[in-house]
Amino acid sequence: MDIGIIDYGSGNIRSVAKSFERAVIELGVTAKIHIIKNAEELRKMDRIILPGVGSFAHCMHSLKSIEDLFETLNEVILKKSKPFLGICLGMQLLADLSHEYGKHKGLGWIGGKVIPIDRTLPAVKIPHMGWNSVKIIKQHAIFNNITNEEDFYFVHSYKFIPETKENICAETFYHQDISAVVIKNNIIGTQFHPEKSQNLGIQFIKNFIEWTP
Repeated sequence: MDIGIIDYGSGNIRSVAKSFERAVIELGVTAKIHIIKNAEELRKMDRIILPGVGSFAHCMHSLKSIEDLFETLNEVILKKSKPFLGICLGMQLLADLSHEYGKHKGLGWIGGKVIPIDRTLPAVKIPHMGWNSVKIIKQHAIFNNITNEEDFYFVHSYKFIPETKENICAETFYHQDISAVVIKNNIIGTQFHPEKSQNLGIQFIKNFIEWTP
């Protein structure tokens, strides 16, 4: 199995790669972790991860600036249905539209929009940063061996609101409901950082590696 982590200059690539390497060792499976920087490498991958740190518009621009990468990503995920995991901003990029510093089009793979976390409540501190419990809304293989309402690590100022609740697999509560995991067919997005969530994060990654959409 070849697992590709897309490097488009907008993610903590090394940390994500190390977490996947640990998960592969613990599973005892034959798999290689690749850092992907072009469309040719992307086509060869069996599973694809899109991390994301920074602004929505900058990340979309970076994806589109690498020759054929954006088009190839749509091809391998939407047409060839390869398992995909978007992490943090990589999850938000799945939306149709983001309202972060203007309006910006996303990948449009899961209908919905990205808006700021509601800051009107006095207790809300932005960014939402730290450990928060995750409530499983729908049973799914991605949560195998993970108990409901366990804590995962979040760092974000915006939230993804899917058009349909059918795409919400898990939520977290930070003075308001926030989508923590969204799923559609072969596509998974997680607002928390599994690579920063210690043993539970590794279990989440192991589940993704073993998942058959």
